[in-house]
Amino acid sequence: MINRFRLLERDEIEEIHASTLQILEKVGVEVRNENALRLLGENGCEVEERRVRIPEELVAECLKRAPSEIELYSRDGDRSLLIGGDDVVYNPGSAAIYVLDSETGEIRRGTSRDLEKLVRLADALEHIEAQSTAIVPSDVPEVVADLYRLYIVLRNSDKPVITGAFSKRGLIDMAEMLNAAVGGPEELRRRPRAIFDCCPTSPLIWGDVTAQNLIDLADRGIPAEIISGPHIGATSPATLAGTLVQSNAETLVGVVITQLRRAGAPVIYGGGPVLFDMRYATERIGAIESVMMACAVAEIGKYYGLPTHSYLGESDSKVIDGQCCFESAIGILMAALAGVNVVSGPGMLASENCQSLEKLIIDDELCAMAYRLLEGIDVDEETLALDVIEKVGPGGHYLGERHTMKHFRRERYIPSDVICRLTIDAWKKAGSKDIITRAKERVEKLLKEHQPKPMPEDRAQALEEVLNSIFKRYGLERPKV
Repeated sequence: MINRFRLLERDEIEEIHASTLQILEKVGVEVRNENALRLLGENGCEVEERRVRIPEELVAECLKRAPSEIELYSRDGDRSLLIGGDDVVYNPGSAAIYVLDSETGEIRRGTSRDLEKLVRLADALEHIEAQSTAIVPSDVPEVVADLYRLYIVLRNSDKPVITGAFSKRGLIDMAEMLNAAVGGPEELRRRPRAIFDCCPTSPLIWGDVTAQNLIDLADRGIPAEIISGPHIGATSPATLAGTLVQSNAETLVGVVITQLRRAGAPVIYGGGPVLFDMRYATERIGAIESVMMACAVAEIGKYYGLPTHSYLGESDSKVIDGQCCFESAIGILMAALAGVNVVSGPGMLASENCQSLEKLIIDDELCAMAYRLLEGIDVDEETLALDVIEKVGPGGHYLGERHTMKHFRRERYIPSDVICRLTIDAWKKAGSKDIITRAKERVEKLLKEHQPKPMPEDRAQALEEVLNSIFKRYGLERPKV
């Protein structure tokens, strides 16, 4: 295995930790949820209206309670992913509003049909190991948009899902949908199928909805993924170290809330501080500083012994071009080297606002290369190949050797035809296609040929009944996908 990349020395992380505790005790955070305020106040925190100051001892105790790894299961419970250690799981970035239209090349609002295509495509891709509720469909009323995204994923893929709720009621409804899809709340608690994002508001605020989401997730044993996303220089200090202190404070408050509600509740230490571009007043998620911060956040989470998450693999570009590819490649590779456990971002353009089927295809190849990188170089008697080198000798070749046949596949990643490795003449004969054209062809092929694993009929019916009851409650008609 390859040695992991690190940005921070242990003593530097300890300085960030000590500074964070100082912020939590002296400055405190604003909590806008009454249940969370009561929970914190009853457990030794100083509560002054909405301002909460948290003692160092309570933070330490809650960190001890949180599990160091999580088993995340497929929809039908027959496969699992380990979320913890240095294991890396890639999934599409979540909650994009727009899509890059495959036919017109235009950026437009995403629909339920767009999300269904993306989910089916991600289901077919080997190296995208988890799903996400990747697009907010514009053809669905906002009050049910969060849960309808989850419905589309559950009906079109067996892979576990990274998701999130837009409201307090939305999370309850989504949990009921998961219960129906997997066979009940006890089964969901025993073998969780989904992770829910919960995001504080920078600087130093936990809102009503997200704090309640933390509580409700802890009650149900569903993993909560805390994602602090300050804009460096705008909603956090202009220095990277200062932003790490603030982001850490925001995240640790979430950890404390979950563990006070239920000791041992599964929680993931996430975060995505992004550079704020002073020239254009925009976030720059593809900037190298944003990538560095995402990796540093994961290092801090590992210091606490928690599973980790970051947003990496996205691009600020609005099209699939050179900028798109190099920004995505840097993020995907750095995530692997840093050992980020949950990596959200493949497929995303326009600073986390847009999804592209073609980019997801290209990013799947990048993820495959990252996984191969993590395997490193095996050095032992067999791989040193002294016998075969001696046998072939000067001027020979290895093409017909048994050693070559045994090792050539296991030693290398063989990409799909999206990656061109033809000679110039062969490339011309094949149509002189660029990577976007090849990616489009692969999208069409996979969507035509791949058949996702269907839900068991009884669970599909239970899910339909739950969704119908939710739409009836709001007086809405189900959209047709």
